[in-house]
Amino acid sequence: MPAKLPEKIHLTVVTPYRQLVSAEVDEVLLPGELGQLGILPGHRPLLTTLTIGEVAYRQGRRWTHLVVEWGFAEVLPDRVIVLAETAASVADIDPEAILKAKQRAEERLRSKNPDVDVESEMEQLRRALARLTVWEKETQKQHE
Repeated sequence: MPAKLPEKIHLTVVTPYRQLVSAEVDEVLLPGELGQLGILPGHRPLLTTLTIGEVAYRQGRRWTHLVVEWGFAEVLPDRVIVLAETAASVADIDPEAILKAKQRAEERLRSKNPDVDVESEMEQLRRALARLTVWEKETQKQHE
């Protein structure tokens, strides 16, 4: 008789400084280096690198969104462990400061200044866009 698939996934999201999530969830979405990963209970074991992006998880019908910046995820049939360099929930995001950072990066990228580190500015822009996306999704839920 085949083994029964788990019904939930235990999701843990940690940085070197704190734990953001420890919860039983129904589904997880991760920003893998090669693209978005969808994880359901019973997923095959996987180890992947993460890039700047959104981690989303579903508990019942409710989705929660976080931002992670670089790291690793270990996926097992009954759990997902995310080890991120940095991570932020909506409570950690200051939309005004992020908008300013986004505008600064965009201005530097548009400039013709040869001293601008394009790769660094692109990373700053990706970081700002990911945080703005999470902030918008989470605050939109509060108004529904």
